[in-house]
Amino acid sequence: MAFVSGISFGNQRGAGCSSVCSRSTFLTGAVPATSRRRASPPSSVSHLRMQQTTTATTSHEFITCPGATGTHADCRIAKDRSKVLAQKGIDRPVIIGVAADSGCGKSTFLRRVTDIFGTKVSKSHTPQGDFMTVICLDDFHTHDRQGRKIAKVTALSPDANNFELMYQQVNALREGKAIMKPIYNHETGLIDPPELIEPNHVIVIEGLHPIYDDRVREILDYSIYLDVADEVKLSWKVQRDMSERGHSYDAILASIQSRIPDFKAYVDPQKEKANVVMNILPTQLVADDKDNKYLRVQLIQEEGIEGINNVFLYDEGSTIDWVPCGRKLTCPFPGIKFHYGPDTYAGKDVSMLEVDGNFAKLDELIYVESHLNNTGTKFYGEITQSLLRNPTAPGSNNGTGLFQVLLALKMREVYERVSGKIVAL
Repeated sequence: MAFVSGISFGNQRGAGCSSVCSRSTFLTGAVPATSRRRASPPSSVSHLRMQQTTTATTSHEFITCPGATGTHADCRIAKDRSKVLAQKGIDRPVIIGVAADSGCGKSTFLRRVTDIFGTKVSKSHTPQGDFMTVICLDDFHTHDRQGRKIAKVTALSPDANNFELMYQQVNALREGKAIMKPIYNHETGLIDPPELIEPNHVIVIEGLHPIYDDRVREILDYSIYLDVADEVKLSWKVQRDMSERGHSYDAILASIQSRIPDFKAYVDPQKEKANVVMNILPTQLVADDKDNKYLRVQLIQEEGIEGINNVFLYDEGSTIDWVPCGRKLTCPFPGIKFHYGPDTYAGKDVSMLEVDGNFAKLDELIYVESHLNNTGTKFYGEITQSLLRNPTAPGSNNGTGLFQVLLALKMREVYERVSGKIVAL
């Protein structure tokens, strides 16, 4: 469901994109009963110093576009910019890409993002709110689950994804146009009829391939890659899929192994093009941590990005190893260690910030926060407060949670720089 100005919209079939073919006009909010879906309650209004959203009814003339073929033949973009832009005070939506394999913590990370922005999104197929929309790029799969088996391709293969339609629709949203976006239903494994998506202040595109297609990558305002070592990924995926999805260990292991060739060929290389990489690795503090109880987490920040000031520890550009255990930071076995310094990654100059080990008490992170600079916080203790609001979220007690919050703060910085608006707390 899309939520615009307090009006809920169901699925509609129409026509959409930059080159004109057939056209159809829809009055949003006036959906045929046969195509209506049950609406979720609209999310709370974002705390922003900007024009208040007003209730209005808008209509769209949709046109066809490249990529709207086959299983995606009903997908479209609007011919003109949406009236929602004026209603919400949006000049141009900010587009952020988050790339990661399945089971790498995207859901937890995006919850931290909405927390930092002080907004909420619906719990619908495509999470949407008054301020932010999160699009899962799995929706651009060209085959349903059975179709992939017949074609003998994985969801990671470019042959199983519609990159032409992905580019056309993400670019249309960036231009302020509504789209009729495809839906890949993870529960049934089928491709459902398309849904209406309106432009928003921030649009996050997340999934396997947000940085794969150069055309899509070039229209992103900021790109993030969440990288998880194979052994850590296995333990996470086993825990999630066995407890939440009822999968057996053997089935999970077979699924992971079948994905490895395509992951290495098509997903993993995206980290070389990302603006920032969060890398989650086994600890170096314990010789044999088979359960990955302790983690070493790196924040690899590309240098020289206009408008982005990279986070640093103590002294920018220096190489620092810091063991803060003592009076101000409780450190049970095996302790905790920080590292910061200049480095190279995928042929690029980067700043490397690393945390190895676990935090015993989240409220003591205020001590660590006081030694970090260029974090993008608006007040002393904002990082610590954000972590304390979600103390049981995965990764809260190690560098994963800390760096997820730092990335969310950088996303907020990007939004404020591009839009010229300030996110008020």
